[in-house]
This record gives sequence, C-alpha cells and structure tokens, in this order.
Amino acid sequence: MKEIPVYLFTGFLESGKTTFIQDILRDPNFTEDERSLLIVCEEGVEEYDPMLLHDARTELVTVDEPSELTLRFFRDLGKQYNPDRILIELNGMWEIEPFLEGKLPPEWPVYQIVTTVNAQTFELYSNNIGPRMFEHISMADLIVFNRCTDELKQMLYQKNIRAMNPRATIFLDDVNGGSEDYRDNMPRPFDLNAPIIEISDENFGLWYVDATSSPEQYAGKTVRFKGMAYVSPKMAKAHVFVPGRFAMVCCADDVQFVGFLCKQSDAQPIQHKSWVMVTAEVRVEYVEQYRGEGPVLYCKQCTPAQPPKEELVYFN
Repeated sequence: MKEIPVYLFTGFLESGKTTFIQDILRDPNFTEDERSLLIVCEEGVEEYDPMLLHDARTELVTVDEPSELTLRFFRDLGKQYNPDRILIELNGMWEIEPFLEGKLPPEWPVYQIVTTVNAQTFELYSNNIGPRMFEHISMADLIVFNRCTDELKQMLYQKNIRAMNPRATIFLDDVNGGSEDYRDNMPRPFDLNAPIIEISDENFGLWYVDATSSPEQYAGKTVRFKGMAYVSPKMAKAHVFVPGRFAMVCCADDVQFVGFLCKQSDAQPIQHKSWVMVTAEVRVEYVEQYRGEGPVLYCKQCTPAQPPKEELVYFN
C-alpha cells in the first residue's frame, strides 16, 4: 500500500490558511503534476479558486463536523480520489492531537503541520483561548504570522514565540509583503564568544529556547547558570542529573520543568530539587529523551546556590 503524505494546516478563522494553501498550489515545485486531495473543515471568508484547483489537479472535499472525520471516511476518500498527497485545512477550534494518534490511516503519515496566525488578533485569542492557541503553535513545524506591523513584530519578539516551540521555523510576514525569519532577529542577551557564557536568572528561558533550537551554536562552549536539580535514583547511579527551571509557556495549565541532561565526572551527590550553580561544557549528542540530538552538559563545577528571586520562568 503506497504512502500518502499529509500536510495539516491549522489556525483560527481569518488567519490566512486558505491564502497560504492556494499559494502552495500555485507552486509547480509542490504539485509536480501529482494529484492532491484538499479536505476543508472550515468555511472561511476567502474561497478557493476553482480554476486554480483544476490546474493544480486538486479535488476539494468539505467537512462540517469533526465526527465526520473517521478512519472509514479517510479510506473511502483514498479509494475514490487515489491522491498522491493530502492537504487538510483544519477548523481552528478542532483538536490537532487526534490526527497524530490514529485518526488517519497508517499509510497517511503527517509530513508537516503548518500554522498561520493573524498577528493583529494574536493577543486577543491568546488571552481568551490560550490553550488552543498554544496547541496550534507548539505542534507546528512551520508557523507564519501574517499582517504584521513593526509594532506587532516587536510584540511577538517580546513574547518569545520560540519558547512555545523551539523546533519550528517561524516567519513574520508584514503588511507590505515582506517576510523575516524570527530566529534572525531574536535578541540574545548573553555573549556567545565569552570564555564562560553567563546566563542570568531572568535569561534562563531565552537561553533554554536558543540552545534547544540551535544547539550547534553552543557546541564546545562553557556556560554557567543557576537551576533546580532533578535527580532520580536511576540518574544518581549513572552520575547524571537535569538542572533546569519550572516554566510557564502560555498559561498556568502549561507549567513544565525544562532543562538539559548534565553528566558528572565524579560521584558528587546532588540532592533532588536542590538549587545549584552549574558550570558545564555543552556538547551536542543524541539523547533518547530529546528524541534526537540536543545539548548535553558536561559538568565542570556544581555548587549549592540560593533560589532565584523568581523561581518560575515566564515565556510570554
């Protein structure tokens, strides 16, 4: 049975999903004379151009209720249209997780999740339905903020959007048609070229996001920071621990512990949930817990420390 890639498009009403999808269908490098099936789960302000769909060899199917999205429904569509790829424009209020946990046929892997966000309504949605906005951003592979003014760009940088999803590619598209990579203009309040990169308590979150999304920048560097030590009995036997902080990414429901695996060269005992000042060399290695490569700390010095003035890290 052939594998059919699925591209999932998320975002709230008027976030620009339809425009983005039509721009993709206009790209001959994407279509390559293959058949596409477009499943639309939301009736937006902008409608799809029938001529564009015809030229891009794309069939459109509309869905009104999430209950219609069953395994049998998708299999029937596959038999009827025999597509080479699937594009799903998801209703902004429907959950994304089911598509990653068995709702789609096994031979329909999700290749990419794209989230579009109207920068002009971002704060409104974040304040009123924060968990849903967080789901859209945290699960995406590509995030596009459109309709950005200079003031809105500044707001988005201050919000540190990368903290919600360090691995995603993020673009800010402005009202004049320009586009910029979020990573290129994100301020970094510490010196990467210093003999020891000093991470202040208030900048731990920025450093964590930066090191998670671009670990190669820190390979071979030495960092010093304060963190709470997570030490399980199994980790203690292996002389490893995780120094980190509890962080609130989007709202109170999203508080989680974030940190990096740290290996000790000696058997110095470290008490679980104690505060420590860590000086360590950063290396980039495969770690099962990371599900890939990421920063691994090799401890040079670890000393007891007082808790920071604000123990919780805020990313927004």
